[in-house]
Amino acid sequence: MLLASVCMGEELKKLLDASWLDHEQGIVFLKQDWVYKNRNPPLYITPGTIPVKEINRAPLEEYGKLSGYFIKQGKVTFFLWPEFFPNLDIEEKEIFVAGSFNDWGNVIGDKDWRMVRSKFEGQLCFKLEVPTSKVCPKKHNRAEFKFVTADNEWQPVPLDSPNRGADENGSHNFILSNKQTGKHVFYFKPEQRHAILGHEKLLWKGQSITESINIAYGHLLADLQSDGALGSFIQDGMTIFRIFAPRATAVHVSFFQSLTNPAPQKHELQRQEDSIWEKVVPSNLDGWFYHYSIDGENEDNFSMFNPDFRVLDPYALASVGRTGPGIIIDHKRLPKTEKAFQPPSWHDLVIMETHVRDLVAKASTRMTSQERRGFAGVAKWLRSDDCYLVDLGINAVELQPVQQNDSQSPNEYHWGYMTTNFFAPDSGYGTKPEEASQIEEFKDMVDAFHERNMAVLLDVVYNHVGEPAHLLFIDKEYYFETNHKGDLMNWSGCGNDLKANAPMARRLIIDSLIHLVETYDVDGFRFDLAELLGVDVLREIERELKRVKPSIILIAEPWSFRGHIAQALRHTGWASWNDGYRDFAAQYVRGHGTRDTFKYFLSGSPHYFAMFPAQTVNYTASHDDRCWLDRITENRDHNGSWPTINDRRRTHIMAAFLFSSLGIPMLAAGQDFLHSKQGVNNTYQRGDLNALDYQRIPQFPGTHQYFKGWIHFRLSERGRLFRLDDRQTDHYLNFFESGDTSSIGVLFNADHSQGDDEIFAAFNPHHYAYEMPLDDLNPRDFMQIADHERFEEKGISGPCFSWDNGKLRLPPMSCGLWISK
Repeated sequence: MLLASVCMGEELKKLLDASWLDHEQGIVFLKQDWVYKNRNPPLYITPGTIPVKEINRAPLEEYGKLSGYFIKQGKVTFFLWPEFFPNLDIEEKEIFVAGSFNDWGNVIGDKDWRMVRSKFEGQLCFKLEVPTSKVCPKKHNRAEFKFVTADNEWQPVPLDSPNRGADENGSHNFILSNKQTGKHVFYFKPEQRHAILGHEKLLWKGQSITESINIAYGHLLADLQSDGALGSFIQDGMTIFRIFAPRATAVHVSFFQSLTNPAPQKHELQRQEDSIWEKVVPSNLDGWFYHYSIDGENEDNFSMFNPDFRVLDPYALASVGRTGPGIIIDHKRLPKTEKAFQPPSWHDLVIMETHVRDLVAKASTRMTSQERRGFAGVAKWLRSDDCYLVDLGINAVELQPVQQNDSQSPNEYHWGYMTTNFFAPDSGYGTKPEEASQIEEFKDMVDAFHERNMAVLLDVVYNHVGEPAHLLFIDKEYYFETNHKGDLMNWSGCGNDLKANAPMARRLIIDSLIHLVETYDVDGFRFDLAELLGVDVLREIERELKRVKPSIILIAEPWSFRGHIAQALRHTGWASWNDGYRDFAAQYVRGHGTRDTFKYFLSGSPHYFAMFPAQTVNYTASHDDRCWLDRITENRDHNGSWPTINDRRRTHIMAAFLFSSLGIPMLAAGQDFLHSKQGVNNTYQRGDLNALDYQRIPQFPGTHQYFKGWIHFRLSERGRLFRLDDRQTDHYLNFFESGDTSSIGVLFNADHSQGDDEIFAAFNPHHYAYEMPLDDLNPRDFMQIADHERFEEKGISGPCFSWDNGKLRLPPMSCGLWISK
């Protein structure tokens, strides 16, 4: 009889899914409940027709862990197992069951659908028990549901849930079926221990139906790990090659001394017990080039072995380009740091996000074309007398990715978010990439920033990889998230998602980060789409990096197309980009937005987003999407090249809001001189639009000086009232407001918890003047040091805002700053 996968209709299928739990045991999900008490399902292992040694029904709760529910005695028990929801903040959350049976999101807050805390096997879980009739009425045998928090955070369905299904909109939900109550789940044990390179199938052989399914590797593969050395390294005059490739059947390394006439020597590596392959060559190959070829069995869509593909070593310390080859580097000649730089405390940071090439493309400093292309040019510029960053006064840069990316040539402009190697500085930023000059030049650039008292943060991308995806050819299933068919998941929007919680993927991430800190003295990292890495992985990254550099600065972009984890990160040592702040600022300066929202963001986004002020990175623009000016300009087509008076005024109000808000302020490069990308939304390969045009500084000197004044004051002794290192008291900020306008004033240190100094700031984003009642403040106690055009720390010379008879008059579209005398 033909196998079910060939000849049977869906309604006749008996087997739904099967996977190995370990070498001794697997788990199988039948298509529907097995109702026979005195006999087991007719299961066999292929190749051959070997009966399974032992079959046991799994506890209902085991099915509940994976599927979110089980059914028993006419009742559905919804079951949330926290291990499968690592980004859920379970300490403070109320969790609800929402589905097709209770009007989805409208159920939030309904106590009848609120889950209760419970215990299973001594571990915390959440349960809700309801009659089956409330979920699946008699005329229906299935329903869809999800878990959602009281503050509307929808929890994604785990990728390996056996009942994960998509609706007509492509959203994934749990599928509940009264034909799959949990009595369809069994453990099975084979006669012989399963080998990792085996390709067994589970066979159903009944009287009238025969079908088989692949037994997925499951935890057996996902949990494989080793702490052995990896990469290429020189030891006692010998060169050692080591690579982790758990399902490979053969691994070869080819190395050669010349790119123009390679004549590679090819050697086979030997498999070690821990899935690491090794070859020892009795020669010092420092400076030589190398790549791997990896073969294996492509039995299904979960593998992509190709012995003809040249694999770039994921642990290569330098690469000639995106495809390799890697460059063998004697670790003894890596740069050394005599004394590690100590970055400013988190609450003292003023960050600028920028790109290596954008900084120097139009810089006046004389340099060669190769230097202007990357690290060497930035270092030379930083040490010159005409450095924009030094003049502006920021104390940290956040560099867009500098690891090896998939640009096709050194001259191609690339933002860098498609990484092909995590250890190697990008070859396109080196003057002589084939000689690995990028190693020394990157270190020299970091040193040059440190000489200017600027911390260096790197934007890193560990949620996906660029092209070619070398890890795919090492082991697709181990390193990448896939669906049940073996197709790559794409929550990153970049074609693949790295399986960051796989032990050796997690180790690859952490090892490369430690290398960047120890070798180059990097001060911190911003993680692109950090939600895809998960809170558990981020916690481990934090723990390991703080052992190496306790002052390390860690910032998450806390979202992806899948979800948002800023709230879950509150109990960690991570800060997060605040996208809500970004969106509100653009609304507020145009007269929209509420006073309550203003208060929330100026106060450091407390409680929901941040446990302490420096957990929120407040920003109003970044590399993504339109730049600030193009977003708020009155001009057609979002083109801010020639800003209007109102564009400029709104930018000044934004600066006042940004630099007076509690938290870490971050600028996008060029905001202070009204940088425009001519309205183009996505400029990831538009170096011509992203390059900083320093001629706009003398064109808009007032705006540049205004930003400069705010930065200097924020970092001054008086400005400490903006830079709290701990959560403020409830009465630290006193807001002044009246009527239905969004104009507002705020007194800092109103409770004198930070000494006697006070700061008062006022904002009016509207086209009309506003009189703000200030009965509780005496104008004689304050001195105005800034308005919407001027910033003079010793006091504004010339006309100040009118403040008398208990009222402060704010001109249209204005702001002001006062300090106590």
